Amino acid sequence: MGHKFDVTKRRKLNSEERRRILPPIETLKKMGLLEGDIIADIGCGIGYFTFPASGIVGPKGLVYAMDISPEMLVDVEKKVSEQGILNIRTIQTEENDFKVTEETVTYAFISNVLHELMNPAGFLQEIKRLLSPNGRVGVLEWRKAETGYGPPVDHRLDIKEVKQMFEDLEFKNIQGIEIGEHFYSVTAQKNAD
Repeated sequence: MGHKFDVTKRRKLNSEERRRILPPIETLKKMGLLEGDIIADIGCGIGYFTFPASGIVGPKGLVYAMDISPEMLVDVEKKVSEQGILNIRTIQTEENDFKVTEETVTYAFISNVLHELMNPAGFLQEIKRLLSPNGRVGVLEWRKAETGYGPPVDHRLDIKEVKQMFEDLEFKNIQGIEIGEHFYSVTAQKNAD
């Protein structure tokens, strides 16, 4: 772990090839994002999933586009302004401090971020903090196999490891599904306590 994405290469995050192997609307729907959700797109990058999420959650929903990189957020803010989108808010975060009031998010989404973290357990604990009771989380990650794309295999997480992280934090309804040939997702739900 600890293989960070190089911000200077952010333009490749919106390539035709990426859209082919990881269609954002289809992926978000498959992972259970619903109309009216308040979603935290954690590690939003250039907004690859942020903008499709905005359309899915609709005017009754809200998207928090969160990233530690100000360069990434500038790209998102520019597009939000140009398109006059009203349900996206950008937030510059720190790795384990998302700057959002606890229990305000109904869906936390993390795409290809978990494998980059030095402290994934702390990161997931912070996600648990911001989720509303029975809130859901969706993690999208690279399959732990040589796929021709993405980070080195030894930097990737196996689906069993991710499921175990959620079990350790006492999430419920933990499910894993394949997302195309290169990715998998794990979804889980916070206990209402």
